[in-house]
Formats: sequence, structure tokens, C-alpha cells
Amino acid sequence: MQAIQITDKSEQVAVLTPQANPWGVSPWGKTPPVAPCSLEDVMSEELAKELQSEEETGYVVGEPQVLLTDVSLTEDAMATDRESSDLLLAQMLQHEYDQEHDNMLKKEEAKFNGDSKVSISFSNYRTVHPALDGDDSSSDDEDWLDDGDKDDPRPKFSRAGYSGKGKNITTKHDPNICERRNAARMENFPPEFDTGDSHGDKIRLPNHVYNKLKAHSMQEGKRSQRVHEKKEHSTAEHAVDPKTRLIMYKLINAQILDEVNGIISTGKESVVFHANGGRMPERTMPAECAIKVFKTTLNEFKNREKYIRGDFRYFKDEFKKQNPRRIIKIWAEKEMDNLKRMRRFGIRCPEAILLRKHVLVLSFIGQDHVPAPKLKEAHLSPDQFNDAYVQCVEAMKTLHKHCGLVHADLSEYNMLWHQGQVWFIDVSQSVDYTHSHAFEFLLRDCTNVYQFFSRQGVPGVKNQYELFNEITGLNLQGEGAEFLAQIQEYEKHEVYLTNDQARKDYAFEYFFDKTTKEKERKREEAKNKSSDSEENGQ
Repeated sequence: MQAIQITDKSEQVAVLTPQANPWGVSPWGKTPPVAPCSLEDVMSEELAKELQSEEETGYVVGEPQVLLTDVSLTEDAMATDRESSDLLLAQMLQHEYDQEHDNMLKKEEAKFNGDSKVSISFSNYRTVHPALDGDDSSSDDEDWLDDGDKDDPRPKFSRAGYSGKGKNITTKHDPNICERRNAARMENFPPEFDTGDSHGDKIRLPNHVYNKLKAHSMQEGKRSQRVHEKKEHSTAEHAVDPKTRLIMYKLINAQILDEVNGIISTGKESVVFHANGGRMPERTMPAECAIKVFKTTLNEFKNREKYIRGDFRYFKDEFKKQNPRRIIKIWAEKEMDNLKRMRRFGIRCPEAILLRKHVLVLSFIGQDHVPAPKLKEAHLSPDQFNDAYVQCVEAMKTLHKHCGLVHADLSEYNMLWHQGQVWFIDVSQSVDYTHSHAFEFLLRDCTNVYQFFSRQGVPGVKNQYELFNEITGLNLQGEGAEFLAQIQEYEKHEVYLTNDQARKDYAFEYFFDKTTKEKERKREEAKNKSSDSEENGQ
């Protein structure tokens, strides 16, 4: 309906007149049926409409006819596409970088936690949300049968832990399933634990076998970790563990040392640091000092028992293999006592200044932070080598006859060349000449000296047997095992033990024989007394 306005001068009247339906039919009427057509006609018709619409939209109505596909617009579209593709590529690369960062965090977390019951998590530092993480790796219990026997698939267990009904019921504790699961779990053992290549094979591993393998793997891991930690403390940190560091701090705080500069020598049993001397009330400190720190985690000390047990000065101290710090303390005490005795008789060696547990402060053999070279590393002329040989032999004689010591590890590595003279170092293993194996150690020292100086071409070098007889004043004959057998027999001989060198703590065989003879003598005396009394009675 449409309102038609009729105007008049006197009045205005609104009259409503009907208007025809523009669609021709009632909008609420029934839709006439559509004639069916083929898919090809529909496709062709739609294609025609698309072409027509593209042609119609190629121009703007009411404006000058300018193509929308102008060159400038095309370049803008290409730039937009390029920017969108670059953005997508950058996002993909960033996602990969974030995943690599998260994987590194996972590895650090696993390395830090280890087998500890208390663990830490780096989840707050991860950049990829767990929902976006592309790692779809499932647990071992989920994929343990992926590469296994497909004819016998893994049953799906309910929350109660069983599958099937009636006679076909199967629990998660089924032996066949457990054995296959255990075989797959072997791949989780550490790489250093050899389990063989069982991938793709139908291997069955019972529970008791798997449990033993797992327990053994854990023990091996703990053992290797313990050995690695000991090696780090003793070698990587250069023997400066927290207790040693505390001792060195106390020496500096007490102004005995001004500062510790650095390492000047490392060995299998100790590390030597250079330090600047401070002051002590009872003596004058040298300007340069050497701090000898004995390592506290060395297995080699288990082989040092023969150097300690036979020394009467430390016989009362029980040797305990399971207490390395106690062994090292005895070792440091021996070094200090031996150095003091050697300097008392004029043998050139470092001066022992102070001992704190296993830290020994010595005088520095060298100049301006540069240690004196070992005889092995020194570049000497033939005359200097000849002079060094003479000094070495004289020092060995003095060491044996006046100091009453045997170095027991004398070689070109334990002799320094400083200011044209030979200096002896590393005397912690040196033993008293009344030691039950002292002459055996002396023969070994003579062998090392003879081999080194003979290689240097020193004329007139005596062999180890002649040098041994010259130092000891003996006249033993033979060579090799025969000479060594004579030394061992002489060490047990009564003349040697009673020649003002005997100690009550040595030569069990000698004192046992002596006690036996004493008992026999008393028994004979008692027998004689009884026979005399019988004769007098008659």
C-alpha cells in the first residue's frame, strides 16, 4: 500500500490507494519447481558468471575507465604477498629455534637432576607452550610394541588393568607382555651399559632378569659418577678442594703468605703453587715460597704402604687404606721430617717452613716466579753433566751415611739444576736406612742414576752395582737377581741388625729367632740345674 497525498486550498486529505505486488505473486505462495540440469551445465554456467563478474568489476562505474590491475597496484599486491610469506618463514624459524632452546633446557635439567629424589624443573624458562610442542614422543609403555610382532598386538587395558572378558581376560601383569615390555625398556639404559642390539627382534626378558640388569646399571652409574667426581676434585681443580682452600685462606689471613700466584708444577701425588712469603714471629720468611698440596683422592697411596710400615718413625701410626686423608697427612709429615734432616747435614733441598695437615710450605727453588728446571729438562754442557754426576753421588753418600736415609725414588725427575748445583726434591717416600727394604730402594736409585748419566755420555759412570757398593761400603758380588738376593739376605743378617742400626720395630724374623734361641737357652739352663740338684741329692 502506498500513501498518496491530495492537496487542496481549503484542506489536505490523505487517501490510501492499493498498489500492485512487484513480484507478481504472493511472497507466501509455493515455489514453482525448478527444472533439473546436469552438473556440466551448472559448472559451465558458474564459470560464465565468474568470467562476466570479472569483466564487470574490471571497470569502476561513474569514473573514468581505469583498470584495477594497474602496474602499481600489482606491485603493491606482490609486496604484500612477499611480506606475508617472509613473516611466515620468520615465525617458522623462530619456532624451530625455540624448540632447540627447550630441548637444551631438557638436557640440562636431566643432567642436573640425575638420579636424585629431589629434582628441579626449567619449565618456566621454556619458550614454546606445551600445547604447541611438536614432540609427540610417547612413553615407553605406549610404544614398546610399535616395531614388534604385529600379529600379536598389544591389548588395550582398562583403568582397572585388564582387557577382555571371561576366559580371554588379560591383565597388565601377563608374563608375555611384561617380558616384551622389559626388552623394550633396555634401550633406556645408559649408553655405556652394553645391552646389545635387540631392535626388531622378538626378545623376551623376565622380570627378575630385568631387575638385576637395572640394579647393576644403577650401581655402575653411581660408581662412574663417584670416580668422575673424585677425578674432578683431585685433577680438574688441581687438588684444591674446599678444605685445602680453607687452609690456604688461613695462611694468608695469618700473614704467613701474602698471596698465592699460580701452579708451577703438577704430579701424580701433589700440586705445587707459587706464593709470596709474608712474615712469621719466630723466623724470617723467604720472599718466594712453594706450597705443596698433596692430593687427597689418589688410589696410588694404597701402594705406599711399604714406605710407611717399615719406618720406625711412623710405625705406631696405623696404616688405613680406607682413610686417604690420614695417609696423606703421614706422607706430608715424612716429607717435612726428611727435608729437615737432609738440610741439617748440608744436602741441597727445599727448606720446610710450615705444615698444615696435607699442605706443606717450602722455600722456592728458582727465581722471579720461574722454577728451577729438572735435570731431565735442563740444557747442560758435558762438563756440567759431569759435575752434576759427581754432586749426585756425593749427595747420595751423605744421605745414606750421615742422614741415615734412602731417597727411594731418585731419578732425573726429582733432581733440580739451580745455580750450578743439584737439588733433591720429593722425599716424602724416603725411608730410614734401618727399613727392611732400604737397600732394595737404594739399588733402584743407583740404577736410575746410572741409566740417566750414561745416556748423557758422562765418562767414568759406574754401574748400579759398583755405585751401590761405593755408597754402602759393602762388597757384594754378582748381578741382577743374584745381587738382589744378596741384598735381601744381608738385610736380615744379624750383623746388620746389631751394628748400631737395629730398631726394635724391625726384622720380625731376626727377633723371632732371637727369642727362640733365648727360650732354648733358658730351657737348657733349667735342665742343667735340675740335673745338678739330682746329683747333689744322691
